[in-house]
Amino acid sequence: MTFSRAAGILLHPTSLPGRFGIGEIGPQAHRWLAHLERMHQRLWQVLPLGPTGYGDSPYQSLSTFAGNPQLVSVEWLAREGLLDTADLADFPALAADHVDFGAAIPARLALLDRAVGRWFHGAPAALTSAAADFAARQQDWLDDWCLFAALKDHFGGGPWVDWPADLVAREPGALDRARERLAGEVERARVLQFLFHRQWEEVRETARARGVAVVGDLPIFVAHDSADVWCHPELFRLDRQGRPTVVAGVPPDYFCEDGQLWGNPLYRWEEHAADGFAWWVERLRNAFDLYDVLRVDHFRGFAAAWEIPALAPTAATETCQASGRCTLDGSQRSGLGGTTEGT
Repeated sequence: MTFSRAAGILLHPTSLPGRFGIGEIGPQAHRWLAHLERMHQRLWQVLPLGPTGYGDSPYQSLSTFAGNPQLVSVEWLAREGLLDTADLADFPALAADHVDFGAAIPARLALLDRAVGRWFHGAPAALTSAAADFAARQQDWLDDWCLFAALKDHFGGGPWVDWPADLVAREPGALDRARERLAGEVERARVLQFLFHRQWEEVRETARARGVAVVGDLPIFVAHDSADVWCHPELFRLDRQGRPTVVAGVPPDYFCEDGQLWGNPLYRWEEHAADGFAWWVERLRNAFDLYDVLRVDHFRGFAAAWEIPALAPTAATETCQASGRCTLDGSQRSGLGGTTEGT
């Protein structure tokens, strides 16, 4: 595939201006695309769009497949009849020049919960039909994400390794009981994913009409506290309790004497190879459903990754330097301390 020379701008949707605390993928995003077209910009690069956890970083997402419900446009929920003008009028006044996640997230969650409640009490037939089609197309990841999201809320947002042991181990009986007990919360997560993807597809359609390609960002590593690791522990280097044995980062260099301790679990590449890299294939397929062009962040990790013992305080401890290794083509080779993953 070849690309024509083009200019673009990097901007995460949360940075779009608006009165609802966080930039949204409704009218704000469409106005932004019109602005890009007027400036003769042909690329809009976004950071990852997944749901975030502690720290609100898009690079520590709770899922590499799911979208962040916080980006859903509450204005367009009113357009769909799931909110009304009184709901929007009651939204608290928040800072207009920056995102205060601590204040914005609970205020927006209250609106989203209200919208989902109205969905349960009689969403338009066209919406429920479209939602059923969406769920059927995305069931490979959607069911797992919805149960993970429901359980995470149920346990107060705590990491999945601290849940009851039968849920940590994903025992079938425990999962079935959780699905039954939390059926409403599971369905809530499913509705929010549908609303996110529905609105994002409208953004994509507007971008195509205005000649703007959306550039996505796919971190090579995923967060440990994520549906991805909980559902596929065999693909990651974890101990029997589900905790990482080694984590990703960057060794010390001229810019940082302690290196960088990212904390993401490293892959068991031999397990990925054994099933034809099925998880990666689905991950990339999902990404290209969301974006026109894809940037793999720190893609050098496919060739070599710096390993840090999971309990090391920094990437520059004596223990780390002694046991730090690079992972090359799925095999472990020592003596490569000069090779870094941070490019």
